[in-house]
Amino acid sequence: MKPSQYVADFDSSTGCLRALSRFLHGKDFPALGARGGNALLPLVRLVSALPRRLREEVYAWSGWAEAIQARHLTQVGSEKMARWTVDQYPRRRYPAVAIGSSGGAVVHLCAALGIPWLPQTFLIPVRAHFSPDEPRHALRFGEEKAPLLLEGNPDLVLHHMHDAAQDRLMLAHMTYFRVKRLGLGRAFSEFLEDALEPGGTLFLVECERRWPTRRVGPRHVFQHGAVGGLSPEEYEHGGEAVEEYLRRYGIPKQRWDTPTPDGDSPEAEWGFEPALRDDVEEFARRRGYRVRRLVYTEPRDLSPLVADLYRWWYRQRRMRVSRLLVESFMTMEPWWTLRTGSVPFWMTFNEDTSADALEAYLRDAEPFDFIHLMLFQHGTEGPRLASIERWRELLGMARQGGDFLGLDPRKHPRDFAALVRYHTDLRKIPARHPMPGPLSLSQLERFLEEAGDNYRVRWEELTPPRRSRAGSLDEEQHGLDS
Repeated sequence: MKPSQYVADFDSSTGCLRALSRFLHGKDFPALGARGGNALLPLVRLVSALPRRLREEVYAWSGWAEAIQARHLTQVGSEKMARWTVDQYPRRRYPAVAIGSSGGAVVHLCAALGIPWLPQTFLIPVRAHFSPDEPRHALRFGEEKAPLLLEGNPDLVLHHMHDAAQDRLMLAHMTYFRVKRLGLGRAFSEFLEDALEPGGTLFLVECERRWPTRRVGPRHVFQHGAVGGLSPEEYEHGGEAVEEYLRRYGIPKQRWDTPTPDGDSPEAEWGFEPALRDDVEEFARRRGYRVRRLVYTEPRDLSPLVADLYRWWYRQRRMRVSRLLVESFMTMEPWWTLRTGSVPFWMTFNEDTSADALEAYLRDAEPFDFIHLMLFQHGTEGPRLASIERWRELLGMARQGGDFLGLDPRKHPRDFAALVRYHTDLRKIPARHPMPGPLSLSQLERFLEEAGDNYRVRWEELTPPRRSRAGSLDEEQHGLDS
């Protein structure tokens, strides 16, 4: 079985990988990288025109269609996934490569620098049939099936994630097996040796977000809930927002029966597993590469910094900075961002905390003439989903005009055609600018020096390499190994 058959297409990590790899190939990112691209628009328009219940059914079964049967977990290979990952990128020399946590702001940072990013986390959807509101059933399913995956992949840790609040439709027919790499492995190492310039830089992207988990095995944890509208305490103990949500969906209970956590772990989707850092540091030390850590707490923390980096960069290019492009979750477009001279601001999702983050940025930033907003559609009215009225208020902060891209607000969050239309609407923006060459690492350093401590991101230098000439240490180490 090929990795493309078991790595989820609809996941944030895959979306980030495909958006960035297409950008480095000089291409845009239609239909979230799905096969068929904009040719899918008539089909998704048809689905979006269906009554609400049918739309939800189609969306839920689309998750089932992507998921694999549990017995096929024995065919999952971490090295095959890594090889599939690096094969997405054009083979040439880069001054730097990023590795670690995912996020749209990471994509835009790497796009500006013209460098690849290697994800630590992948999602493997597995077919399963139990109620989304019974997390203990999910836990038992994972206890039974996880060994099929883990026994053949000693370099992976499984974060079995179950979130009935945000993933209600998808959980109807599948469950989320997220895996994180504990080390580089052969495919990533060989790619770095081939792709990094001598003395190049490895950016370790480390989101420190953690979540309460129940340990199932040495490399297996179960996570109930995820970053979104509810807090970990609400998933475990309930509360008014949970009661209201369950009542709205006709669930005859007031709270979920959550398996009691016995610790916490890196958050399944966004969090960085630190074991990888040691391997990267040792790899870089042997081969004479520089390592810089980008450390932050919430996945959205990098967004204001990257937005202001683009503003700074555009001004360096003597461009007028007047347009903000707001993206959420997988809906992102690095190629058209630069082509339209837009400043990218990525949001984790479409809930209140994402709206709060956007509002805080808009209040502090110099005003934009135009604001364009893309909202990810996941089909669920989860707790604290930001209302369309709230988004309209934020669009109203533009001096000349704000609009949704691709979205029919009347159908939010079930306008599944928006997952394709975002791209066609973005192309209608009349502004066009020449595609620039990559931002240099020295330009990035200059921006960071000028920015000071204005952002919730730490840039930390790990121990510098012992030698500046790449290759000599590699040869020395190979000699020792032999």
